[in-house]
Amino acid sequence: MSKPVKLLSGDNPQIPKGDGDAPVQAWIAAVPGWKQDVCRRVDALVAEAVPGVAKAVKWNSPFYGLPGQGWFLSFHCFTRYVKLTFFKGAALTPPPPGGSKHPEVRYLDWHEDEAVDEAQLKAWIKQAAARPGWTAARN
Repeated sequence: MSKPVKLLSGDNPQIPKGDGDAPVQAWIAAVPGWKQDVCRRVDALVAEAVPGVAKAVKWNSPFYGLPGQGWFLSFHCFTRYVKLTFFKGAALTPPPPGGSKHPEVRYLDWHEDEAVDEAQLKAWIKQAAARPGWTAARN
């Protein structure tokens, strides 16, 4: 029997980093309560919008990208919301509402019982996937 997943602040699961769908699904399965539903929905929207999407868990968060193009989206649990990070979000039309100290990054915070415009979210996902994404030397 596997040991329970440690939850970090904001109910963010501590899952070993790994590439592929399995680590992402393990991460999502470890998220408690309403945040798990949000994370499952985001994962499903990405899969619908971007055939062949690459997935990974890095820095205790799911990442989505395309092979050879870098990462375009990640999300992370906080106490009162799930934060979606569009790494090149400032270039999206319209840009997601949350600003960042990094000029290219934009955020969308999804709170409990909040209606999110899923058509707009899917449009952002498609736009983000069509651009070169974020890469890091320590991917």
